[in-house]
Amino acid sequence: MQSFASCRFSFALAATALATASLGGAQTLEHRAPARPNAPAAPIVQAQEQPVLPQGTSLQVEVMRGYPMKAGETIEGRLLHPIYANGKLAVPENTLLRGKVVALEPDRKARWHGRLLGDFTPFHTPEVQFDALMLPNGPLAMAAPTAVDGAPVLRLSAPGVTPKRSLIAREWTMVKHRLHDQVAFFTDPGRGERALQLLYHQLPYHPERIAAHTAWSFELSAPLELPDPPPAAAQETKPVPHTGGPETWAVHALLVRDLTSATAKAGDPVQALVVEPVYDMEKQLVVPQGSTLIGKVTSAKAARSFGRNGKLRFTFQQVRFPEGFNRQVQGSLGGASTEKSQELTLDAEGTITPRNQASAIAPLLLTMLAGRALDTDGNMTAQAGVASNGFGLVGRFVGMSAGSRNLAAGIGFYAAGLSFYENFLRSGRDVVFPKDTRIEIETTPLRAPVLTPNGQ
Repeated sequence: MQSFASCRFSFALAATALATASLGGAQTLEHRAPARPNAPAAPIVQAQEQPVLPQGTSLQVEVMRGYPMKAGETIEGRLLHPIYANGKLAVPENTLLRGKVVALEPDRKARWHGRLLGDFTPFHTPEVQFDALMLPNGPLAMAAPTAVDGAPVLRLSAPGVTPKRSLIAREWTMVKHRLHDQVAFFTDPGRGERALQLLYHQLPYHPERIAAHTAWSFELSAPLELPDPPPAAAQETKPVPHTGGPETWAVHALLVRDLTSATAKAGDPVQALVVEPVYDMEKQLVVPQGSTLIGKVTSAKAARSFGRNGKLRFTFQQVRFPEGFNRQVQGSLGGASTEKSQELTLDAEGTITPRNQASAIAPLLLTMLAGRALDTDGNMTAQAGVASNGFGLVGRFVGMSAGSRNLAAGIGFYAAGLSFYENFLRSGRDVVFPKDTRIEIETTPLRAPVLTPNGQ
């Protein structure tokens, strides 16, 4: 009896299930395509995070033409180096920035030097503030402090290994460099601006101008949220491998602190922040953005009297990754962007020295010309004009109009003495790398890892 009840219950349960299945199948008359085996899942679209440049991001901006040096003057410059955010290109190189001159500060050193040469212009240093990033979809306001370290930029690059040369060969090379610089003054682009500056410095008073190719470095004072780049641009600006050989990486970084040959000593620590990700030849990430290069000064010599310039050399032995672990490397300076006025040179071993600008020709020539005023034969006015080379056009005017050979000769000998002092007697120049100086390090890894995004 119990077995019969169990059979009835099972039969009722099966009938109910069959009726439910029939009703479910009768809900639609639409033909259903049979399910395909192993059908691929629909792609999951993930929203891209907007790139954000954090506070303290360093920017280097260069103006491409000259501007009047006056408060309120609007200027426009270009970004010297690309900016990366989270390992991806956020702002490409040559992006335009808009700013203005907010103040003028007295430049006492330039004033005293100018007065010695007969130039009584009250020289100033402009304070510039860049406040907008000119993106394709319009200007983007940004917060940045004023920058006061404007100077024309000199880009150093290490040459190949050169054989040892004799003293005469080195001097001949120096003469050729000077001749090349003099020819470039008249042939390189921007000669009109240079000619105007040359004329200005012959006058006792002249307008001040911000020279073309003047560059400033500054840091963002607040985070800057950037709009999403278009897909095409994002594909074009994907970081490419930076390699100088199978196991050599070119690492772009910024110095964390000031570095100068005046105070540096062998063994002093040196640190630089990596600002661009580095990929190997297989496009694998090997040095992520935000890593820190750790090194030391290997050689330093301060400038001394009689025109002896300083020297500086530093290398890197370690890279510290953002994850916290370190790896040993061998790295030396392969390039840098510095102030052009320093006239630095970089040799194949990574030693930086100011170029020796001492010349015996200028003092001797000025001395010979000054002596022409004391010759009694010939036209006195013409001889006085040739001899009186000091104080620019003022000195020539006074020498020619005074009618005194002794006065004209005195002005000429003053110019010769000043030239002799500047070439041979005054102290040499030191190597100065301010904070945020952009450097390029040629690095060879020692058992370095290959890093994958997100640690995968």
